[in-house]
Amino acid sequence: MKGKRVAITGGAGFIGSHLADELATSNSVIIIDDLSTGKKENIARLIEKDNVTFTQGSILDLSLLQKLFQGVDYVFHLAALARVPRSIEDPLITNEVNIKGTLSVLLAARDNRVRKVIYASSSSIYGDSPTLPQREDMSPSPQSPYALTKLAGEYYCNIFCQIYGLSTVYLRYFNVYGSRQDPQSQYATVIPAFIGRISQNLPPIIFGDGEQSRDFTFIEDVVQASILAAETNAAGAYNIGGGKSITINRLAEIILNLMQRDLEPVYEKPRPGDPKHTLADISEAKGFGYEPKWALEDGLRRTIKEFRQ
Repeated sequence: MKGKRVAITGGAGFIGSHLADELATSNSVIIIDDLSTGKKENIARLIEKDNVTFTQGSILDLSLLQKLFQGVDYVFHLAALARVPRSIEDPLITNEVNIKGTLSVLLAARDNRVRKVIYASSSSIYGDSPTLPQREDMSPSPQSPYALTKLAGEYYCNIFCQIYGLSTVYLRYFNVYGSRQDPQSQYATVIPAFIGRISQNLPPIIFGDGEQSRDFTFIEDVVQASILAAETNAAGAYNIGGGKSITINRLAEIILNLMQRDLEPVYEKPRPGDPKHTLADISEAKGFGYEPKWALEDGLRRTIKEFRQ
């Protein structure tokens, strides 16, 4: 993508800041983030560029979005209150931000005649699906407020496409990992949580028996998928995953080996709302050019190196 004007909600967050890095090489980029979970340090180098602007603000502020989306070609909507455990603790605020915020983004995009909205959905909408791999035509079965809000966002995207002619695509990300994830957060996902504890010579904590499996996707693959989904005629739902799964027990072994630590994992009770298995069927996304390039161990090696730096 070159010479476009793009807006990224949640652009100071983990995925958003990596996407902004890539897009800023040859586009005009508007970053919007309320910094509730995003970090200004993630984009500090970027916002010194003439082609990048940053606004600290909320996606709940429709008038702000109406102003910022003027002349924008593409909106990458990544802002959300993420993480299943947080949504279980506070479903009301999760609902407010993830559903009302998404509606505000779509309204502002419609009114400003944005070419396309690329919406960050989640594999969590499948719930504890007994059938693997998970395909886009499967019936969703969300098991947490977070998953439900992500599914509602997809439905809103579809409605705005059907009724108002706003082009939308929703990408169901599967367990994204890479640098800039916060290992100290109480809601940290498994890979940064493992790396953070092991770096302190503490054993990794596994919730449940560790035989649950996940399809992990390296951040650089997610960035490329998001840009391809914008540039092509992709519409509707697509799985964005690695296309392979691994148990959490095996994941812990690999990270311990890569970090050269001899520690025994500590097991705690399972967390509510977490599916037993995830595995993406990515054949539909391959149709618009997506092809994951990063093997898990290579991505983990890179993530560990950047964490140590």
